[in-house]
Amino acid sequence: MKINTDVLIIGAGPVGCVIAERLSNELNLKCKIIENRDHIAGNCYDAYNKKGVLYHKYGPHYLRFKNKKTYDYLSKFTKWIEGDYIVKSVVNKKLYSFPINLDTLENFFNVKLKNKNEAINFLKKKIIKIKNPKNSEEVILNKLGRQIYDNFYKNYTIKQWGISPKKLDKSVAGRVPIRFNRNPFYVNEKLRFMPKHGFTQLFKNMTKNKNISIIFNTDYFKIKNKINVKYFTIYTGTPDRFFNFKYGKLDWRSLRFVFKTHKKKLIQECVQYNYPNDHKFTRKVEIKHVTKQKTNYTVISKEFPTNNGDPYYPIINKKNLSKFKKYEKLMNNEMKNNIFFEGRLARYKYFNTDEVIESALVLYKKLKKTYKNLVKS
Repeated sequence: MKINTDVLIIGAGPVGCVIAERLSNELNLKCKIIENRDHIAGNCYDAYNKKGVLYHKYGPHYLRFKNKKTYDYLSKFTKWIEGDYIVKSVVNKKLYSFPINLDTLENFFNVKLKNKNEAINFLKKKIIKIKNPKNSEEVILNKLGRQIYDNFYKNYTIKQWGISPKKLDKSVAGRVPIRFNRNPFYVNEKLRFMPKHGFTQLFKNMTKNKNISIIFNTDYFKIKNKINVKYFTIYTGTPDRFFNFKYGKLDWRSLRFVFKTHKKKLIQECVQYNYPNDHKFTRKVEIKHVTKQKTNYTVISKEFPTNNGDPYYPIINKKNLSKFKKYEKLMNNEMKNNIFFEGRLARYKYFNTDEVIESALVLYKKLKKTYKNLVKS
């Protein structure tokens, strides 16, 4: 059976939902979304367990905004609650603020530091000066020194990525802020919010339009020859799969989650505990701290990094970046066929949720302009 549509979207994650919403509502185009999983929202998917506790199935999503326009856009589909994203790192059985801040330095080194200047002067005696850091290990040694690196970063990174920080691009460690103040929050942005009724409901609201239809539990590559597309194809999956692994497979890190429900209101002091040196899992998350649910039950999730499973994190090193650049040329070439690639998987880049939505909105503007030209011709 043939499928006819104005726009084909592969993937019902944030990018797919945003593009479908914009094209269907603004341009009145029919959008068909093909989704491999059995649900909407991609890795942002959240659900209620048997005890009625809302949990994040694919790890915590701490929504924050650099751009208020992105926040305003999403506000059309959800109400908000404050995002109190506080993370602690467990080192030698003690809890420390993370990302590293003045409180972390004071408590770890048992010193008093009044301000940024005192902290910088203190760390001058600890750091290993490296003029041009070339990898994730050198970035941290250069900024914080061996003791902080060994206790907070090294083993966590090895668990998370399965390789030494020496073999990871410097941008990986560079993602985590280092602070010389007492800001306790995990993220720097001041606009920190959680969708009041969850991410899944947000994206369901976004795709409530008669022009949008979603086919779940379906592999696009098995049905692609049955689809006729009038205007655009938007692909949000991995580029190597799209091009039949022409240049070989890109490396990804995946995660395995273990969830446990407890008959307690709360167990942890905050939403996330990192375990850099203990256990095989990297972190324990109690998402109820940020969903603010009123219930006598709570859920703790443990995350075990693995090389097997769905792709979560691109492994950024020279080999993979070189391979991706070849695929990127192929992707750019497909634009002349009105096939566009967007999202964390397609772009082989770690995006925060707000960033990926912002990039989808930018792509929409491009599609809108192209559509008007197509209609004119």
